[in-house]
Amino acid sequence: MKKAMQVVILCGGKGTRMGHHTKFLPKPLIKIGQRPILWHIMKIYSFYGFNRFILCLGYKKQKIEEYFSHTRGWHITFADTGLNTNTGGRIKRIEKYIEDDNFLATYGDGVADVNINGLIQFHNKNKKIATLTAVKPRSQFGIMDIATDDTVSDFHEKPVLTHWVNGGFFVFNRRIFKYLGKDDILERKPFYQLSKDKELVAYKHHGFWECMDTYKDNLELNQAWKSHTAPWAM
Repeated sequence: MKKAMQVVILCGGKGTRMGHHTKFLPKPLIKIGQRPILWHIMKIYSFYGFNRFILCLGYKKQKIEEYFSHTRGWHITFADTGLNTNTGGRIKRIEKYIEDDNFLATYGDGVADVNINGLIQFHNKNKKIATLTAVKPRSQFGIMDIATDDTVSDFHEKPVLTHWVNGGFFVFNRRIFKYLGKDDILERKPFYQLSKDKELVAYKHHGFWECMDTYKDNLELNQAWKSHTAPWAM
């Protein structure tokens, strides 16, 4: 029986935008409800049958190792990818752990109700090196409509924006390692070159997606969890 794809999760950053909340804990261990956001992300993949994880560790790596070392049902590889390594460099450093032609990857601070099986099917259909999940983020601010006479005609409270952004939840072919340097930022040179080579495609996700970039985001995710309106909870 063929093993399910491996899942690489980038969880080595310092999470500086979280302020003092990451002084003693790495951001992936900050909780939504009673569990760290990293656990929530892993549960998304686990729901679809993907239980082999490679965690790209860095900042306060021992805290993540301690929390997940006794987790049952998941096979976890704890990979020390350096304290200050950039995203592309972290993926480059786990090349030796990748067993198959394709693998899944995502960030350690984003949750979504993305259909992982649909994402993989899209990747396989397009036969490109890299597939990213494109999402439309919600505005951080309320938006006004202003009429031609400068009167305010309407308000929209934090609407979903019209442009697409990179939401993580990737599928990569192992050929991506040829595009990665030891300290590349994944979203810059590697993605630009993949795009230039027409080897990067976007899987458009129209459902829920949220990145826990700041502590305010954490409060909002906790409120969704508390009120039982957390779309990412499979």
